[in-house]
Amino acid sequence: MALQLQAASRESLAEAETRLDSRVDAASVTELQTLGEQLFSVMRLLLGEPTLRRHLADSSVPAANRSQLADQLLNGQVGRAALDTVSDLVSGRWSRPSDLVEAVEVLARRATLGVAEKDGSLDDVEDELFRFGRILDREPKLTGLLVDPGNPADGRVALLDQVLGGTTEGQSKVSPVTRALLEQTVRTPRGRSLDLAAEELAELAAARRDRYVAHVGTPVALTSQQEQQLTDSLSRLYGRRMSLQIELDPTLLGGLLVRVGGEVIDGSVSSRLRAAKRSLPS
Repeated sequence: MALQLQAASRESLAEAETRLDSRVDAASVTELQTLGEQLFSVMRLLLGEPTLRRHLADSSVPAANRSQLADQLLNGQVGRAALDTVSDLVSGRWSRPSDLVEAVEVLARRATLGVAEKDGSLDDVEDELFRFGRILDREPKLTGLLVDPGNPADGRVALLDQVLGGTTEGQSKVSPVTRALLEQTVRTPRGRSLDLAAEELAELAAARRDRYVAHVGTPVALTSQQEQQLTDSLSRLYGRRMSLQIELDPTLLGGLLVRVGGEVIDGSVSSRLRAAKRSLPS
C-alpha cells in the first residue's frame, strides 16, 4: 500500500530512505532498536504539536534553519543517529506538514525492520504480520477495540499482547520486531484500520527482505564455488549479506543478469549483442 504523497514529498522521502538504509547496513541490532524507538517518539511529538510540524515542514524557511530548530528541540532527547535522521528529513521539501509525520513513521518502521534484517528473522516477521492481519480481518470488533482512541493506549497494548498469545517463560510468542511494530501502530493508530496497517507492514517486510536477495539469471548452471564467489562479490558491493536465487535462462547466451531490488546488473552476452546491433549503421 503506497503512501499518497505529492511529488516533492515523495522525492524527499526517497532520499531519506536511501540515507537511512546506509545507516541500517552499518548499525548494530541494539543501535537500530534505539533508532526505531526514538523515531517513533519523534513521530508522536509531531502528531501532538501541529505548530511544530508546520514550522519543520515549511519550505519557505531555509532548510538549515529547520534543521537547526530540530537539533535544538531534540538534542539530548534522542541519540545522534535519530537526530541526524530527523535533521535530514526536515531539510527536505514537504508538500504538507502531515507528509513529514508519515515520513518519520516510515523511517521508524524501516529502522525497526533493520533489527530483523540483522538477526535473520525477517522471514518470520513478514509471516507473523501477514497472519495477524488475517486474524483481524476475521474479527472486526477486535480490530475496533485495538484502535479505539477512547481506550487508554496501555490498555490497547495489553489487549494486543493477549491477541498475540502473551508470553511463555518471559518470551513473546512472536518476534520482538513484530511486536514492536504492532505496538507502535496500536499506540498511534491515527484513524487507520489495523488489519490494513498489518498488511502494509507485511509488505514493507517483504520489500526489506528483497534487499538481501539477488535474483540471478544464467544460461548454464553455476558451480558451488562460482555461487560462493558471486555471493561474496555482491555482499561486498552492497555492504550487506546477500543470498542468491538462481534461474536458468538459455536466452542470455552467456554471462549473468543480476537483479537486487530495483537495480539491475546486466552482464549477459545477449545484452551486449543487442547493444552492438544498435550501434551498427542502418
